[in-house]
Amino acid sequence: MKKMIAFVLGLMMVFGMVSMAAGEGSFTLTAPSGAPAIAVAGLAQENPENYTFIAADTIAAAFASANSDFIIAPINAGAKLFKAGKSTYKLAAVITWGNLVFASQKENFQLSDINGAKVTLFGENTINASIALYVLEQEGVVPETVEYLAGAAQTQQLLVSDPEAIVLTAEPAVTAAKMKFDTVQSCPIKDELTRILGRDGYAQAGLFVKAETLEADPEGVKAYLESVKTAADATITDVEAVAKAAVALEILPNEKVAVAAIPGCSIKYVPALEAKEMVEFTANIDLSQFGGELPADDFYYGAE
Repeated sequence: MKKMIAFVLGLMMVFGMVSMAAGEGSFTLTAPSGAPAIAVAGLAQENPENYTFIAADTIAAAFASANSDFIIAPINAGAKLFKAGKSTYKLAAVITWGNLVFASQKENFQLSDINGAKVTLFGENTINASIALYVLEQEGVVPETVEYLAGAAQTQQLLVSDPEAIVLTAEPAVTAAKMKFDTVQSCPIKDELTRILGRDGYAQAGLFVKAETLEADPEGVKAYLESVKTAADATITDVEAVAKAAVALEILPNEKVAVAAIPGCSIKYVPALEAKEMVEFTANIDLSQFGGELPADDFYYGAE
């Protein structure tokens, strides 16, 4: 009888594990290709059919279509759409904490070199530009002029083509530039915030879960979030494996760049409620990027 009970319990455990795996594997996720996508590269390599990587400027359409159970996106974008009633996606976790950098080919480049000089940012009237200008303000750095290009790809091109240029760009692109041009030097904004304010970066990209998915399968969502945390943790504990996955998925160009760039992408999984204070710190830099006010409590997964 004891053997029979043990056998039945064993079967229940096996079927439970299979059911959990099936639930986790059946969820879909959309993310902008680049630094945020690296956080789930290990998972995406296992079930590539469930993962869609898109251009960053099309992320609003992903929220609008609501085709994916999960979306990785700039936190301000998700917050603004949620506040406007155009999205049911709740913030489940913050997963990146700042991949923006000031960069230049100037010798011994540092942030103070921007004082009285021209600096070229990307994303006028976006949270990226707001954070960059905030850091300069906190440091007491006043550029002579601030100009804008459309995106990081454009400022990256200016960086490598003009030895005198000072630009705002981002990881992993700046690491790729450094490998081609050994004169390129950078000042990560995350490091500057730590030095100036004691802040561990800023809440940049988050993992969002669709309310309907959460309602339909709360336990499955909980298990999936654990798997995302494991995948994100691997960007610190097993960089080479994540690099291989990111290259296989064409998120990054090659393993050499990937291994060098991943640490600078500032990936760390922090549950939404634990990250709330940092989200609010980031929002207060420019509330207009968050819909004019701090996100309400019901924006956060796990809030009562």
